[in-house]
Amino acid sequence: MVDSSAIEVNRRRRRAKSDGLEVRKLLNMLMRYAHGERQVWQVVKVPSVEAEDHRHLHRDLETLKQERARTTTRIQGLLSSQGLRVTSLTKLPEQREALRLWDGSPIPPGLRRRVLRVYAHHTFLSEQIAAVEAERRAQLQASTDARIDQVRQLMQLKGIGINGAWLLVMEFFGWRACKNRREVGGGLAGFTPTPYQSGERTREQGITKSGNRHVRWMTTELAWSWLRLQPDSALSVWFRERFGHGGKRLRRIGIVAVARKLLIALWRLLETGELPDGAALKVG
Repeated sequence: MVDSSAIEVNRRRRRAKSDGLEVRKLLNMLMRYAHGERQVWQVVKVPSVEAEDHRHLHRDLETLKQERARTTTRIQGLLSSQGLRVTSLTKLPEQREALRLWDGSPIPPGLRRRVLRVYAHHTFLSEQIAAVEAERRAQLQASTDARIDQVRQLMQLKGIGINGAWLLVMEFFGWRACKNRREVGGGLAGFTPTPYQSGERTREQGITKSGNRHVRWMTTELAWSWLRLQPDSALSVWFRERFGHGGKRLRRIGIVAVARKLLIALWRLLETGELPDGAALKVG
């Protein structure tokens, strides 16, 4: 399977497009690739059926948490429309009788029933989240799969918990082999910079965002945790020296660089057993 954006086209003239022309072009490039010209296009790495199946657990958990967050916001919005606010939803059914409007009257019956229906959905989602997390813990404790061993290895580091370790392994580290750090930081997560140069004009356009969005999001979250829980590591020291005295925008730019470096360091840890420079392990 070939990445369509990696197929070369002539940009100096209008492009003729037909099925016959496309077939001849692809065959020509296939022959060039077979004769050793590996840079002629980029081959897409497709996970196996088993590797793809292992992604469903954490993706399902992510979806359930997003749906629960929406129900929480919906309940708070319904109550706030009447000037009401609850600090916690855990005891909402018991608290609903004590809630009063601004004039001391009880909540209208239609609003009360609607809030309880949304709360029932919220409770159902919480039960499903607990079940998925229990299944994940059971696999972490009892499974002898190589992927689970990688999850345990990442969880030994401070700042990395089961959510981050599980996602990184199941989305990428557990099934795909990288040759170098550029494939990890660029091809995997899309952390590659996109500079623009034209004459004397030079500016940075951000990162490509062409990789796995789940990995990119989680690595960025882990980067913030790494700075807080691994303050003596070489990566945290580098961030403070380079971006610590800047504003919020500069720190947001710097955290992307930290995320890329951290992802590469974790890849090296799983490949060679080399700990990130200055990193501390969890005690006990």
